[in-house]
Amino acid sequence: MPEIFLYFIWQYQYFTKNSLVTTDGEQVQVLHPGFRNHHAGPDFTNARLLINEVEWVGTIEMHTRTSDWLVHRHQHDRAYDNVILHVVWQDDRPASGRRVDRANETPLPTLELQPLIDSNLLDRYQLLSDSPDAIPCAGQFRKVTPLRITSMLDKAMLQRLERKAADAQQIVEQVGGDWEETAYRLLAINMGFKINADPMAQLSRAIPLKAILKHRDVLLQVEAMLFGTAGLLDVDEPDDYVTGLQREYRFMASKYALANKQVATHNWKWGRLRPANFPTLRLAQFARLVTHHASLFSLFAGTSDVEMLLKALQIVPSAYWRSHYRFGKQTEKVTPALGLNAAENIVINTVVPLLAAYAHHRGQPVYIDRAIELLEQLPAEKNHLTDAWDSLGLGIHTAFDSQAAIELYNEFCSVKKCLNCQIGAALLKSS
Repeated sequence: MPEIFLYFIWQYQYFTKNSLVTTDGEQVQVLHPGFRNHHAGPDFTNARLLINEVEWVGTIEMHTRTSDWLVHRHQHDRAYDNVILHVVWQDDRPASGRRVDRANETPLPTLELQPLIDSNLLDRYQLLSDSPDAIPCAGQFRKVTPLRITSMLDKAMLQRLERKAADAQQIVEQVGGDWEETAYRLLAINMGFKINADPMAQLSRAIPLKAILKHRDVLLQVEAMLFGTAGLLDVDEPDDYVTGLQREYRFMASKYALANKQVATHNWKWGRLRPANFPTLRLAQFARLVTHHASLFSLFAGTSDVEMLLKALQIVPSAYWRSHYRFGKQTEKVTPALGLNAAENIVINTVVPLLAAYAHHRGQPVYIDRAIELLEQLPAEKNHLTDAWDSLGLGIHTAFDSQAAIELYNEFCSVKKCLNCQIGAALLKSS
């Protein structure tokens, strides 16, 4: 029996509480179960109990078996001296014959839960934990009330915002609080569109935004910096455009000491990508985007009109990249501007996390509100995860909905944290 199930049972008091007694026959009444501790130390803090009519305030420690207290050597740890009750699934002391004490050698009251649990609750838990479905509650999902589902989606969305804001804040700290550089690096990662996010991140660290902005009036020089440092200018039969890039890169590499910062060519992924997502074209679009706007941060943080923001992001690359996907391979089809879907992706995965991080930095919730407002104005993303939720009847209409649904799957369903999910908890509680 996993301990997380015991935490769930204790937190919500889903066991028979009439005439509770410890394994030594002491009467127990739970006045307050305490608060779940997600850090080191006992599992619940600030619990209040009556044991033999004496009120105790302290912590609760939980284990699958009583002997786990000894296995984990809590009897030698003074941090566990304030444990007032040891809650276990199974009391195996009669078999071990060993006494369980605190570090100060006082005896530890133990409550065994297994005889107190409704077998139906166990069956419902087993149904979720053993489910072969990617979404464990798929077969029962429609039993859950819309209010409960909405509440869980809101929780998932806020968790996603917090997590992405924390990632952005790490970049802020790395660049010494420079929000322009942060916006630039977040955009670079996003322009890698997952599969090439790592080499794009490495590239943005190698070339600071300030260096690019010094040459923003000469797009070829910016492209040369990016393509050269990306390690993509070693072309077998260079055309005039590539020759120009190579010439400019030699100058830029010397000026900004870029030669030793090149991204290894093998880091770039090409397989199974549509030509519109090739790294070369994305880099050309990135070059145009960062030179087209004097301040990326002002664009991202200062624009609340989503239509205006999307329009600003849908730039057209330089002339060469309107007829090429890769160096030297011309196509008859003219390459369009950065598309609407890509622009929406940038708002979702660059602008929104940046706003969330800035809200924390400034202590101004208005930026969180703006981030959520942007998500609510954008259409839902379409992918295999949102399709799976759609098939269960979950209404996904906006980017807020799809982002919440993706978070719910990635952070709860795929790792079977059903007991931490309000939907899973509701299914367990249902009769």
